[in-house]
Amino acid sequence: MPRVDTCVLETVYADDALLVLDKPSGLLAVPGRGPDKQDCLSARVQARYPDALVVHRLDMDTSGLMVMARGAAAQRALSWAFAARTVKKRYLAVVAGRLQAPPEAWGCVDLPLICDWPNRPRQIVDHALGKPSLTRWRVVGHDAAWDATRVELEPVTGRSHQLRVHMCELGHPILGDPLYAPDAHRAQAKRLLLHAWSLRFAHPVTGKALAFERPAPF
Repeated sequence: MPRVDTCVLETVYADDALLVLDKPSGLLAVPGRGPDKQDCLSARVQARYPDALVVHRLDMDTSGLMVMARGAAAQRALSWAFAARTVKKRYLAVVAGRLQAPPEAWGCVDLPLICDWPNRPRQIVDHALGKPSLTRWRVVGHDAAWDATRVELEPVTGRSHQLRVHMCELGHPILGDPLYAPDAHRAQAKRLLLHAWSLRFAHPVTGKALAFERPAPF
């Protein structure tokens, strides 16, 4: 993954209660372990907005919309909204092969996930111990030249790597995925082709319906 410009900070929306950012692929959402993993979206945002607090995360390799709260009260309200699944999230991805559209408008993957501890941060399907994990998906279009399918994904639950594992379990891993795609499909893209393109939720103070979109850069 190429180094991300340290000056990159795209603010989609800002007010006294919250921020909506467009995170680039290759940038951590929050600090990791070690001095080489301290540069991240939250640190860049907090340098400009000292009261900004983390509400949710995106994988380092995933790009797109991410919300941060301004102050503890807004953080509690937004965290509750994510936990209660009142925040509507949509992603765009390009997956390997020709994925057939489901008979209904949307298909579902309902497979429980758990961390594969000997190989963390990988996640695996575990029907005995895994946490319930549900993804809705629909086909957007096909790319014959790439032998790939563009899909829209809606994570009903929010497990780590959920979309990546569920697409792999369908037999159509996301192109460029360094953890789950076979070598041939990993090499088809320079980055993970997964982007958080749409967020809809109620403002934590006013209750006003908010909707944000950011087209995929691929």
